[in-house]
Amino acid sequence: MSEVKISAEPRTEFGKGGARRTRRAGLVPAVLYGHGEAPQHIALPAREFAAAIRHGGLNQIFTIDIAGNPAATLALPKAIQRDPIRDTYDHVDLLIVKKGEKVQVDVPVTLTGEAAKNTLIVHESNTVAVVADALHLPAELEVSIDGLEAGAHVTAGDVKLPKNVELAVDAEVVLAIITAAQSTTTEPEAGEGETAEGAAE
Repeated sequence: MSEVKISAEPRTEFGKGGARRTRRAGLVPAVLYGHGEAPQHIALPAREFAAAIRHGGLNQIFTIDIAGNPAATLALPKAIQRDPIRDTYDHVDLLIVKKGEKVQVDVPVTLTGEAAKNTLIVHESNTVAVVADALHLPAELEVSIDGLEAGAHVTAGDVKLPKNVELAVDAEVVLAIITAAQSTTTEPEAGEGETAEGAAE
């Protein structure tokens, strides 16, 4: 996953009122922290940030150029508050990362292939926690369910991991369960209801 360069400006207004004014200006309120540095309150361009997340996912690495700062900062989104109705971002927590540093992130898992006939897939988790180089985080991971019969379990250990990516959870953690599809229930035979009612009278 490549880095996305994004400009930011220092944020001097705080609280709900300040955050609303920041959002009305087309910006997303954010806090940048980590590596022992004092938290910095910044504002990111909303459209650029949203486009980067749509393209790279929630683990997109940003090179943040803050107005007035001599050097850009690498950062990873750690918490994103989103308005589901307006489909906008309310606030972002950004964690400072360094080149060569390993970080733990939750990566989406895609099931590939088709399980055996007459089965259903019960998802226990759509993501898996991994540890990887901050500048080489996988956008998604895959695991095959091709031909799996009812009763089979898909675990974290079944996920295909790229080079230099390690599981951050037990390999036995269940991600999905293959179950038998329930057959359709049959309608009661005609007269069964009347017989029961008659017997009860």
